[in-house]
Amino acid sequence: MASSRTDPLTLDVIQLIGGVVARYHEEYDRAAATHALTGAQARVLGLLSLQPMPMRKVARKLKCEPSNITGIVDRLELRGLVERRPDPADRRVKLAAPTEEGIRMAEQLRDALDFAREPLAELSEAERTVLRDLLRRMLGEETA
Repeated sequence: MASSRTDPLTLDVIQLIGGVVARYHEEYDRAAATHALTGAQARVLGLLSLQPMPMRKVARKLKCEPSNITGIVDRLELRGLVERRPDPADRRVKLAAPTEEGIRMAEQLRDALDFAREPLAELSEAERTVLRDLLRRMLGEETA
């Protein structure tokens, strides 16, 4: 029998996911504030530290308007944490990329996120793999 959108289990899962997201954002905002960053600036910096990318792609990944990302990147650039550089694959495209200082700060931010890391550490590698794959499936992403 297919579950409806309002069955108790679905509602419980939705509430739990919402609670995890809220706690993650609260902790990210606290960690960001210790570096005089907003939560949004910290999330952009964290994403760029994984891989330089065009601002449109950053906006897509963070589910926000490209104009918002432009402003955030502008402020991160003024702080010396991010730079714009031509995309080697297409010089017409500008990539936002972290500076060395930006990479260090992104690492410090990640290290401060105990909430996200500690509960996951209690799961086995197999459980984390299943969780990752289920979350990717929920988001419509391909599993590796």
